[in-house]
Amino acid sequence: MEIKRIVADLYEANVYLLSENNKAIIIDSGANLNKIKEVLGDMQVLAVLLTHAHFDHAFFCKEYAKEFHCPIFMQKSGTLTLLNPERNYGETFAISNFDEFKLFESDFHLTLAPFEIDVLCTCGHSSESVCYLINDNLFAGDTLFSNGIGRTDLIGSNKQNMIESLEKLANVPFDKVYSGHGEASDQARQKRNITLFVKFLKR
Repeated sequence: MEIKRIVADLYEANVYLLSENNKAIIIDSGANLNKIKEVLGDMQVLAVLLTHAHFDHAFFCKEYAKEFHCPIFMQKSGTLTLLNPERNYGETFAISNFDEFKLFESDFHLTLAPFEIDVLCTCGHSSESVCYLINDNLFAGDTLFSNGIGRTDLIGSNKQNMIESLEKLANVPFDKVYSGHGEASDQARQKRNITLFVKFLKR
C-alpha cells in the first residue's frame, strides 16, 4: 500500500491518498479537486473517509464524491457539524444533503478491497472525530498530532471525551500516526504524547 500526503491550502490540512492495485481511498477532503486528480491519475477511488467535519477537512468532500462516484464515510454526529458553519468553523460553508454519505455511530470494521479498515470513534476534538487504522497506520485527523492533541475548547469539543479517546488509543496497536496537520509520527512518540496529555487533561 502506498500513502501520499497532500497538503491543502485550508489551514495546511492533510489529505491522504492510499493506493493499492490501482484502487484508492481518500482520507479527508480539504484539498481542491485538481490537486487530488494530479496525484490520483487513473486510479479508482473507492471512498472518501472523513476524520471529522470541520471545514478544513470536509470542504471538498461532495466534489470528490461527485467526481469519483464514491461514498463519503463519516460518524453520524458530523451531520450537525456540517449543517452549521459556526460549528464547522467555515464561515459560510455548510452541507445539508447527505445522500452520498454512509453514516455510522460506533466502531466497526470496513472492507473496501484491497483495504481493510478499523474505524475507531475518538470524539473529543469534535463530537464526530474518528481514527482509521489501516495496515498498522493510524490516520488520526485532529485527535493526535506529532507533538500534541486536538483542541478541546471548540464547539462540539469535550475534554472528558478526549481523555477517554486517548486512553482508548493507548491500547491500539499501530506503527505510525498520520495526523490531520503536520508531519507523521511513530508509535514511541505517540505513546509518550498520549500519556502526557491524559495526565494534563485530568489535572
